[in-house]
Amino acid sequence: MNILSDLNPQQQQAVTAGTGPILVLAGPGSGKTRVLTHRIAYVVENLGVRPFHILAVTFTNKAAREMESRVEKLLDQKLKGMWLGTFHAICARLLRREADHLPFDSNFVIFDTDDQVALVKRAIKDLNLDEKNYRPNAVHGAISTAKNNLILPGDYQTRSYRDEVIARIYNRYQQLLLANNGVDFDDLLLWAFRLLEENPELREAYARRFEYVLVDEFQDTNMVQYELLRHLSSYHQNIFVVGDEDQSIYRWRGADYRNVMRFEEDYPKAQKILLEQNYRSTQTVLDAAVSVIGRNTHRTPKRLRSIPELGKGDKITVYEAVDDHAEALYVVETIQQLIDSGRFQGGDFAVMYRTNAQSRLVEEAFLHAGMPYRLVGAQRFYGRREVKDMIAYLRLIMNPADEVSLNRVINVPPRGIGDRTILYLQQAAQEANISAGEVLMDLGYKGKDSAYWGAFSRGANLLAEFGSLLADWHDQADIMPLPELFDRILEDTLYYEYINDGTEEGMGRWENVQELRRLAFEFEDRGLSSFLENLALVSDQDTVPEEAEAPTLLTMHAAKGLEFPVVFIVGLDDGLMPHNRALDDPEEMEEERRLFYVGLTRAKKRLYLVRAEQRSLYGTYQESIPSRFLEDIPDELVQANVRSRRRSGGFSARWDRKAEWGETHALRTYRTPPPAASAPIIQQRYRPSMRVMHQTWGEGMVIDSRIQDGDETVDVMFESVGFKRLVASLANLEIIQKEK
Repeated sequence: MNILSDLNPQQQQAVTAGTGPILVLAGPGSGKTRVLTHRIAYVVENLGVRPFHILAVTFTNKAAREMESRVEKLLDQKLKGMWLGTFHAICARLLRREADHLPFDSNFVIFDTDDQVALVKRAIKDLNLDEKNYRPNAVHGAISTAKNNLILPGDYQTRSYRDEVIARIYNRYQQLLLANNGVDFDDLLLWAFRLLEENPELREAYARRFEYVLVDEFQDTNMVQYELLRHLSSYHQNIFVVGDEDQSIYRWRGADYRNVMRFEEDYPKAQKILLEQNYRSTQTVLDAAVSVIGRNTHRTPKRLRSIPELGKGDKITVYEAVDDHAEALYVVETIQQLIDSGRFQGGDFAVMYRTNAQSRLVEEAFLHAGMPYRLVGAQRFYGRREVKDMIAYLRLIMNPADEVSLNRVINVPPRGIGDRTILYLQQAAQEANISAGEVLMDLGYKGKDSAYWGAFSRGANLLAEFGSLLADWHDQADIMPLPELFDRILEDTLYYEYINDGTEEGMGRWENVQELRRLAFEFEDRGLSSFLENLALVSDQDTVPEEAEAPTLLTMHAAKGLEFPVVFIVGLDDGLMPHNRALDDPEEMEEERRLFYVGLTRAKKRLYLVRAEQRSLYGTYQESIPSRFLEDIPDELVQANVRSRRRSGGFSARWDRKAEWGETHALRTYRTPPPAASAPIIQQRYRPSMRVMHQTWGEGMVIDSRIQDGDETVDVMFESVGFKRLVASLANLEIIQKEK
């Protein structure tokens, strides 16, 4: 078939671009996956390059599977020898192949987030530190950030005593990982980089092999990923990256949109190609999105064009509810009306929000209406207790040195092994300089003849019984099909009797175990190691239903890469969207604007932007301020449909955006109706360290105050409810003590 026949001129330019570095800036819905797949097919078919010499990197397993399927269909052949997968999957493959150069064995396990935090806790305990002063999650975040920036424990910057302590925890954490023959997600990248950085011959061998390197979602790469790509493409320099700095929304986990600019700096002769033809959204949606993102400074301007079939489309509906409960009710009622009209089905809808916590009221509204929905980003399947138990058993079988997994299942289901016995087991392992799992297996193999039997005053029999099971599973793992091994564990541990207590919840837990078992059948021919690696590397987006038959509830972060005929974005208030932490941080504000842009461009036909005049907090209602991003959308694109609560309890009919918001883009006040004295405030009344009294929240202290949009915005720390940002003319704060 003609590989270029179904491509537009810009896509053809990208696919047929010659050799050397190529940067493709692809707007939302512009067919970047199509360009990548056709580029691979073109390189194989037209340039005569064997798949063995191609490396293609994606950010989700789902995207990798889709890309492989599309290319094979285009070429009508299997991609034998091609490396295609996520950064983490490719790095895991590299590390297992080259484990001789590394301080851990090729059968290393990949610790998930919970396991990583548990290991941080262990490191804190080993160093006799207090978890209250060094919170494990915060320390884990600092370690992750360091790794993503190529900072090793010995290079950790210590500007304060706290930094020095974190450096020590980081060092101990890495020691524990190695002792467990394990790595975390960040290690997969960091060790791969070090492997190539410190072994020039090995680096050249891989760089020579990969004649063409292709990268999806380039804007989401971090520093270590960027450097890995430089190493792997260093010989041929045929690196083809596709991305869009406007859709970079993962700064919080290390992604750096500036890598797009670095690419242009590091490869000054790189070809730069824009994809601006959008195949997803109406022109109205695109114009609104461009108006919002256009206020960001560090970007390449793009003119997004819809296809004629989609046309101009419906105007955007902006709705203001009386409060957050009414906001959720409006969404559900509108969805029901659109379904009843016969123009849409349940799976056509998405309800998006800034944070997971915002889903609760929306969920309640769906439940009260008796309408089914799908929730993305709640407790993940792989995070459920029973699923983690079975995964821990399998990890321990593959790698008996995995102390984290051992600690999880050594007494699950309960087999009488107490904390003191576990402590003795750990001590015996330390004295023998082997893992606790190996001590267990020795007890299992030899019983009373084991050299370690005498280390236990009691409990040796119980340990030997479990050790015998573990040793048997371990011996059978290489010859027994994975589903049979799975069933063997269930049978030997009586896990069904343990997990299913006869209740509906118990049956649900057992169904989750069975679902994991069904997945094991898919890896029957690939073995335990591949199965566990797949589980460890699965992402949230990989769990999003392919075809939902009900409205989907999800965060805007989780919506990346998805599309829906009808999109509702709720919670469009300053402090929620953009998030409160971005209000005084220009970099964070640009990130929030990009996130909103991603949310807008998920909509294909209709877009609803929803907010609440008041939101409940700690049992009381607080006035909210419309998101400044709404003001960026031109009036001609908006169909205003706003209800606004008045003091009298009635509702206004229409919404005059300019009149009520003002002309600026700073933090705005929103008054319905305007106060009687509407003259602008030009002098600050409140100053830091003042003590003030609020009629609802009681006494508090002023943290900051500023004049914005003709009013005074006051930040107050209340003793009863904590931090509040208030509009002075509405809050009626009484000064009870001047600043100190």
